[in-house]
Amino acid sequence: MKFGKVDDPGRLDLSLPKDHPGTAAVLRRSGRAVDDALRVYVGCSRWGKADLKGFYPPGIKNELDYYSSQFNCVELNATFYRLFPIATFEKWYASAREGFRFFPKFDQTISHFRRLRDVEALVDNSVTHFSHLREKLGMPFLQMHNNFAPKDLDLVEAFVENWRYDIPLAIEFRHTDWFNDPAVSSELYDLLEKNGITNVLVDTAGRRDLMHMRMTTPSAMIRFVGANHPSDYTRLDAWIERIASWKKQGLENLYFFVHQNIEKESPLLSAYFIKGLNKRIGSDLHIPHTLANSAERQLFPDS
Repeated sequence: MKFGKVDDPGRLDLSLPKDHPGTAAVLRRSGRAVDDALRVYVGCSRWGKADLKGFYPPGIKNELDYYSSQFNCVELNATFYRLFPIATFEKWYASAREGFRFFPKFDQTISHFRRLRDVEALVDNSVTHFSHLREKLGMPFLQMHNNFAPKDLDLVEAFVENWRYDIPLAIEFRHTDWFNDPAVSSELYDLLEKNGITNVLVDTAGRRDLMHMRMTTPSAMIRFVGANHPSDYTRLDAWIERIASWKKQGLENLYFFVHQNIEKESPLLSAYFIKGLNKRIGSDLHIPHTLANSAERQLFPDS
């Protein structure tokens, strides 16, 4: 994933901003009781051997089966480029283990080419396909183009107010003007909050302007883009602390996806995050087995 890539991340301030004031208000209205468990899903953006080199033991034939034995979710990036046949979704469902969740990205035709115009049939077809993941379907999401700007707020409004499916939806906005104009951002956040749409958080080194820290539902969808740099671990430590704070305030669901510019390191980074999160908030996620990587032995000397 090249989005937000920089040549020298070490020279940047990569600290997490403070929460937007509206986030606390959303979490206060959460339906989760203090003693209820936070539902936590952590995974990578894909499961193929070509991307996650070194992650799979020799001889693995069903990559998704093995991946789902190590992680409890995947951000389904492949559906951004094409909508796979229903038979493929059924195959994925059968291959993934119990309790696993898929988080499919809507086709770029909807978000980038048509830019939410006249997409009702396309969306309906996508949701029909996604539904064949049955209880393993997580939260589908839209990723809008970098140049999709606030002048098109009316398109967003029409889309979310006509969302008629009984599955949750998240949207990622990348144009900086959604966040640096208080009047625009307030209108956007109110629209998403009123319609129960999750505002995606993106943490990537080269786009700190996207760190709006404004949740619009008590579900946090976080797309973390590492830089294949030691600062990735410091950034993850900060996220663990922030999530612990959100948990106390009423966070209901955490969906955390790890990307890397060189994706083969994503399982290692995810394992680091999961182990730290388990220790900090008492979650009990399986720590992916990536001990073949010598770097993990340095990070987890007690493993």
